[in-house]
Amino acid sequence: MTATVTSAPPRRGQSVFWRRFRRSTPGKVGAVIVSLFVLLALLAPLLRPYDPTTDRNYRLTLKPPSITALWNETARETYTDPVSGKVDLWAAPFGTDNLGRDIYSRVLHGTRISLKVGVVSTVLALVIGTLLGVMAGFFGGWFDSVMGYLTDVLLAFPSILLAIGFATIFSSDNPPFLIQALDRLFALNSPQLVTAMLAVSLVQIPVYMRLARSVVLSIREREFVQAAGALGASQWRMVFRHVLPNSLSPLIVQGALSIATATIEVAALGFLGIGAQPPLPEWGTMISDSRQYYVDAPWTMIFPGLAIFLTVLGFNLLGDGLRDVLDPRSTQ
Repeated sequence: MTATVTSAPPRRGQSVFWRRFRRSTPGKVGAVIVSLFVLLALLAPLLRPYDPTTDRNYRLTLKPPSITALWNETARETYTDPVSGKVDLWAAPFGTDNLGRDIYSRVLHGTRISLKVGVVSTVLALVIGTLLGVMAGFFGGWFDSVMGYLTDVLLAFPSILLAIGFATIFSSDNPPFLIQALDRLFALNSPQLVTAMLAVSLVQIPVYMRLARSVVLSIREREFVQAAGALGASQWRMVFRHVLPNSLSPLIVQGALSIATATIEVAALGFLGIGAQPPLPEWGTMISDSRQYYVDAPWTMIFPGLAIFLTVLGFNLLGDGLRDVLDPRSTQ
């Protein structure tokens, strides 16, 4: 009597995606950085309640980080509680600015603004650009020609210049209804920031249009798409059921990389005074406010700049990791 040996079925959790992602060191590092900033953004109201309109302490203007009280006698006197006589090392971990505002609290709450604007602007560009690119690549004809010419014109200009041009079109005193509605929807409390977000989104649309079109041109000739058409599927069914789902991998990778680009561009617009306006704690605006004090109080510029650097680094590494994972030519 012979015994049959049956092999255990493969675990569904051990998918190809996760196996490849665990082997991608840049992807794991980027995921950790992005996750950390997302947690900080979600927990910011609990960690440091903050109201930018009432945050003032003119007795503590341009004071160094409170942690320097460990070796700096002047800082020790500044952050010593006159009642208990104890030094509060966490009073202002990143120091204070020219109005005595805690930079740590402003950087922490600026995380919510930067991530929200970066993700929303990228999602808008991804959805609009992908739909236009898929339609142009699948149907072709005059629509493809018009979209191609429009994409070439928009990509001929530097993205930051286009963003500046789009951001300055609308008046900040009387913004259109759409901007007011988006401002209330995303709770940004700044029509200028919404305008900057839309401007950054508009300059990213041509990137997704060209990428989606190039992918669709190759997928529409595949056997399963031709078979669906031969079986009587309509063109729109082939687009949304077969072509679009198989075109998402490069678009997802580009989306992760575009969040980093959007974060830099929104910060640049805020630095130029076109995006978020004071006292909103946006990183680019904080760097702009610290231009006069970066020599005597460098911490006013270092910590917002470091937050931008780490956010952009995290999304770039995450995008590189997703590229390694979703690339069908990568090794098993």
